Amino acid sequence: MTELSFTTPKQILTVSELNRLTRELLEQAFPLFWVSGEISNLTRAASGHWYFSLKDASAQVKCVMFKGRNSYVDFTPREGDKIEARCTVTLYEARGDFQLTVEYVQRAGLGALFEAYEKLKNKLSAEGFFDAAYKQEIPKNPSTIGIITSPDAAALHDVLTTLKRRNPNVKVIIYPSPVQGKGAAELLAKAIRTANQREEVDTLIICRGGGSLEDLWQFNEEIVARAIDDSAIPIISGVGHETDFTICDFVADVRAATPTAAAELATPSRDALLNALKQCAIQLAKNMQLALNQQAQSLDYLSRRLSSPTQLIAQHHHTLLQLSHRLNIATQQQLQHKQQQLNALQQNLTHLNPQAVLTRGYAFVHNQLGMMISASEQLHLGDEITLTLGHGTANANITKIIS
Repeated sequence: MTELSFTTPKQILTVSELNRLTRELLEQAFPLFWVSGEISNLTRAASGHWYFSLKDASAQVKCVMFKGRNSYVDFTPREGDKIEARCTVTLYEARGDFQLTVEYVQRAGLGALFEAYEKLKNKLSAEGFFDAAYKQEIPKNPSTIGIITSPDAAALHDVLTTLKRRNPNVKVIIYPSPVQGKGAAELLAKAIRTANQREEVDTLIICRGGGSLEDLWQFNEEIVARAIDDSAIPIISGVGHETDFTICDFVADVRAATPTAAAELATPSRDALLNALKQCAIQLAKNMQLALNQQAQSLDYLSRRLSSPTQLIAQHHHTLLQLSHRLNIATQQQLQHKQQQLNALQQNLTHLNPQAVLTRGYAFVHNQLGMMISASEQLHLGDEITLTLGHGTANANITKIIS
């Protein structure tokens, strides 16, 4: 920025220089900040830029929001709307107009609402309200579906139309409740509890059409979240449009992008069921025909194997004779084998008979106590011993011992 000394009498600024200096001073003195006010004199130029004024009870300021920024705004501002704008201060040098360059706008109070939304979301998440493990499965073939919404809501018409189209046999029970305005959250929670107390529906749909954050705020209340979490009936949340997310969506067992999508998730298509039934009937007929063909083949095969009783008796008689002959042969072979074993044992017994050894000149020696003498150390001079010979016995006295 050009530094000027206003103490010099000859220092004279042009209007352009004055406006430029003023703009630079303003932009340096005011960094990005928030300001709130009511929209007036709103103009949407062909270029895509927005021009409007923000005012309060006693003042107003001109504003501009360029096309590159206003394309991100998720609502359409109107005359009289109260908004909050994030902006910078500048000066439009060509006309010397003091104005705000707006970077972002939101409805007034949204900052507090977003803060409350995030705070409750974090709290419930920490308590496990959003855990998939606790989600209930939506019945595939419900007999009765409950709908919690306003009887005047367009969303109710969409849901009923979709349910009737998909499966007109499913019963519908409506639990009326306001979906917007003061006290609506308490009444929504009451409707959920009422449905659970009556135990007359298989699935609950909570729904309403799209809207602003304030419009959908009743579905961000803790009392509604806790009622959904306590519900023994599976709940589908169909609140707002596809881009809208509420606390209700996170706590519910299933979140649908729209009320119509909620109705589609709640019930199977009648046409799809009929088509599936038709396919089952066709497949059943094929399976039955296949089974009949296979049984017919088995019957033909068995009939070819079937013999007369006389033939069976003759076959069995022949088999019996063969078995009898084989038994006689096996018995004879077994007797011969046993006889050979017996002869071998008798021969071994003869060879091992101690008495047979004595016939070859050997003798058994016993002392007077009848103990067998096998070593000279067992004898003493004068001992009387008995000799058992191959034939008979003899007594003797020990007169000499040789070790």
